[in-house]
Amino acid sequence: MTRNDNPAEPFKKALAEATRTMADDREMTVSYSVDPPGMTGESMRLPQVTRRMTRDEVLLARGTADAFALRRKYHNPTTHTRYAPEGNLARELYEALETARCEAVGARTMPGTAGNIDAKIAHEAGRKGYGQITQPSDAPLATAAGYLLRHLATGRPMPADAANVMELWRPFIEQQAGGTLAGLDEVLSDQAAFARFARQVITDLGYGDQLGDDPDQEDEEEGDEAESQEQENPDKQTQDDQESDESESSEQDQSQQSQDMSQAQATMDDSAELEMSEEADLPEGEAPLEPPPPAAHSDADPNYEVFTTDFDEEIAAEELAEPIELERLRAYLDQQLEPLKGAVSRLANKLQRRLQAQQSRSWEFDREEGILDAGRLARVVANPTTPLSFKVEKDTEFRDTVVTLLLDNSGSMRGRPISIAAICADVLARTLERCQVKVEILGFTTRAWKGGQSRERWLAAGRQQQPGRLNDLRHIIYKRADSPWRRVRSNLGLMMKEGLLKENIDGEALEWAHRRMLGRPEARKILMVISDGAPVDDSTLSVNPANYLEKHLRDVIAMVERRRAVELLAIGIGHDVTRYYQRAVTITDVEQLAGAMTEQLAALFDTDPRARARVMGIKR
Repeated sequence: MTRNDNPAEPFKKALAEATRTMADDREMTVSYSVDPPGMTGESMRLPQVTRRMTRDEVLLARGTADAFALRRKYHNPTTHTRYAPEGNLARELYEALETARCEAVGARTMPGTAGNIDAKIAHEAGRKGYGQITQPSDAPLATAAGYLLRHLATGRPMPADAANVMELWRPFIEQQAGGTLAGLDEVLSDQAAFARFARQVITDLGYGDQLGDDPDQEDEEEGDEAESQEQENPDKQTQDDQESDESESSEQDQSQQSQDMSQAQATMDDSAELEMSEEADLPEGEAPLEPPPPAAHSDADPNYEVFTTDFDEEIAAEELAEPIELERLRAYLDQQLEPLKGAVSRLANKLQRRLQAQQSRSWEFDREEGILDAGRLARVVANPTTPLSFKVEKDTEFRDTVVTLLLDNSGSMRGRPISIAAICADVLARTLERCQVKVEILGFTTRAWKGGQSRERWLAAGRQQQPGRLNDLRHIIYKRADSPWRRVRSNLGLMMKEGLLKENIDGEALEWAHRRMLGRPEARKILMVISDGAPVDDSTLSVNPANYLEKHLRDVIAMVERRRAVELLAIGIGHDVTRYYQRAVTITDVEQLAGAMTEQLAALFDTDPRARARVMGIKR
């Protein structure tokens, strides 16, 4: 091996070949990338393995490859789609159970895959902070059900963080669906039978109303209908007579309907003329009183519906916890991020230097007093009484600027992502404040899982079809733009509070932050969104179209970018936000967040448009 060869290449090639063999697909393309792993069509993307080839990198790549290969080998997409539920919560359960089935079947036939997939599960559970959860309501039921099914099918203990989530939900799952789970071994190797088994488990867990029609029942009904049509074959002449009679009666009905419609139209025209004459007789300046139409819930999309806003709240961080608790949480945040302080401080200094470099010095010349102008030194020497030989320095500062950081406070941010986001907001606020740039820090989540009081009211009102957004919003103000940082420093500790992070409805949060900025007096307004995923609210998506919240987010982004009153940019943590935002960057490791935020904000003040576009990833 030459000096320039990558020592990880032989491992990558061997793993790709083994993955194709295991998946029974010799044409499959296997690649390695820093982007999130995934499998589409004939291609598979695995986690990157660096030159160092650390043990964690190798185990994660092997576990991910084995999991994808087993799904390709034992999973039939047609059968899967045939039995797939309609509602989102039921579909999540269905997907998690099918993934666990493929991995369990693989572990039985190829025991070597079990340990690799355990390493993959341990990595994902640790990254999502599952080991810190203490309440079942803070953990996803679908994930826990998948873990439990894999544990029952293989008999293997789950990794510690995953086991914590599984054990929190296990009493509930076994109480509701224990009888169904007892028959797991009989259906594990038959995907169609397992799909029916999974639908029964979903019903036992209380989500049967999201399953939709039973595909097996539809097949039976179609067969019965075809059989009855074959048995019933009346005389053809009788059918012709009936069709002739029906045709004549249809023509008579149409003639009668035409006369009725003509009379109705004449009546409507007469009434319209009467109303116009009555309005013409009204005194000047008066008009018939009509109730004003209800205000739209969204400026970006007038058709965006919200079932009720009675339980929404916009609240300051200090109102959600006592001062003593905020100080304790802030201390916990500082302690957790102690190893990163050096790197973050260097980035903060770099940002401050770049921002202050834009505040170039300028001078006012030909003044009667001030600093002696070196360019006129010879004239002063020749005649000390020469006037207008001095200059005065002046600072050219930024235009009045305000920056708003809008932080995703959803449950998927739990653990290290929310800690990094909080400390980066802290550093940016302090740095920008030194440069005379005002900063506002906002967060968005919901007050409850699974709909809260809004859903309870909807259920009591009779389950209206497609009610729109169906959860209680919680918009949190961590720092107002006019508040000095020293007074609100402890507020960011609130993000460490157990039970705060729930669902994320990005569109309404972005519109809320945009409205707040429009009310500011500053000449320049910058809004930075930090999120780790698309909008998700199980309660809303279970009773509305699957893209309901995502469509609204796109509409709001289009409105903000079209109006151009606010400069909008976004950072996605492990999630590609470039498909939503025109100016965005995606990072795969939360520890890259500080650097990404620094570069993005610094680029906004760069005078070279080409350099700015290069840093911010502006699309043509």
